[in-house]
Amino acid sequence: MIYRSKAPLRIGLAGGGTDVSPYSDQFGGAILNATLSLHAHATIESTNDGRITLRSIDQKKEQVFDWDKELPVNGELDLLKGVYNRIQKDHPFTMKGMKLSTFVDAPAGSGLGTSSTLVVAIIGAFVEMLKLPLGDYDIAHYAYEIERNDLKLAGGRQDQYAATFGGFNFMEFYANDKVIVNPLRIRQDYLNELENNLVLYFTSTTRESATIITEQQRNVKENNVKSIDAMHQLKEQAKMMKEALLVGKLDKIGEILDYGFSQKKNMAANISNSNIEEIYKAAVNAGATGGKISGAGGGGFMIFYCPGNSRYQVIETLNNFGGRINPYQFTQHGLTSWTIQS
Repeated sequence: MIYRSKAPLRIGLAGGGTDVSPYSDQFGGAILNATLSLHAHATIESTNDGRITLRSIDQKKEQVFDWDKELPVNGELDLLKGVYNRIQKDHPFTMKGMKLSTFVDAPAGSGLGTSSTLVVAIIGAFVEMLKLPLGDYDIAHYAYEIERNDLKLAGGRQDQYAATFGGFNFMEFYANDKVIVNPLRIRQDYLNELENNLVLYFTSTTRESATIITEQQRNVKENNVKSIDAMHQLKEQAKMMKEALLVGKLDKIGEILDYGFSQKKNMAANISNSNIEEIYKAAVNAGATGGKISGAGGGGFMIFYCPGNSRYQVIETLNNFGGRINPYQFTQHGLTSWTIQS
């Protein structure tokens, strides 16, 4: 038997960083994000070789182990191992052998939530295979626990919930791991216009988000007023973005993105850099009314809001910086899994 799953990557439109503890525990966080037609994929195949084969197709990595209940977490394919180990701990199972293969449609460290989305997709494949009684909130929280508690990876909470639920969501984050996902019912013509006007640009650089996030966490613990106030403003930005999308104030979106970009840079060092600033300035000069860095910052993907027909001039300008425009569509579906006969 073959068990497959896929989960969508996301762009954060507003509120980024307020889902990270301890800020969300102390003050409550709010984020507005949307999922894209880019996915993390996972496949589990049953075998008869008495082994566990782990394979990351996009990263061209593979490891093979004799069947065991726990695999060594040592820096190689740890996301795959982390999910396997946790599933074995909570829902023990045996097989004659298995192969777990993954593929992600965007590079790791690109700011679209690739790591967390991959964890969700892998969990989805195991849920499909073992018929585990887990709902959307259960799977998202499970993914969060595996990354943050089991693997000790720094990060927030939005990515796991975006990947599991899919669509446009206004998310609230509180202490004690409380998360509320509010799906937004946005008119289709508003979505069509947003999709037309929002340009997704890959800077062709990736970054280690954990370093930036760790500094952000330290700033909250040390009561860095500038950093905390920036997070307060980003939480308000998420509410502004929600209103703009729901009532169709699309001409305000670029302005709201620009406001968030200026605030986010106050959260931690290295969120922006000279290359990002140069790209941002050039896009605005070409007609964009605002934009942002996707994810923790430092590199990866950027988005720009380009009203009217300015997207074409903005794209032409961005092509001069050595990155690439990434086509996409918004998606309404989250984690999906299925079984096929081998």
